[in-house]
Amino acid sequence: MTSMLVNAQAASGGAGAIMQILPLVLIFIVFYWFLIRPQQKRAKEHAAKVASVVRGDEVVTGGGLMGRVTKVSEDHVEIELAKGMTVRAVKSTLADVVPKNPGKPAND
Repeated sequence: MTSMLVNAQAASGGAGAIMQILPLVLIFIVFYWFLIRPQQKRAKEHAAKVASVVRGDEVVTGGGLMGRVTKVSEDHVEIELAKGMTVRAVKSTLADVVPKNPGKPAND
């Protein structure tokens, strides 16, 4: 009789452990789905945008400087901030790339 009672308690103890771990697993899944996955997608899109920068694109650097790309090399870009004022920047520090023809202006 006591052996049946011990077996029943052991079986319920295993189910209890699963029920304690299940909320943690669900929290991890929710965090992955709503936080990690979108961030990875944005990082891939940003890397593709920076890799495809060409002469004439308007860029914003990580420091907030805005200018037009005048020369592109493998790791660096030359940015014209004003007439006759160019700076070299590392491609990976570009925060945003605006294509040459962004489309119709918002004010029209």
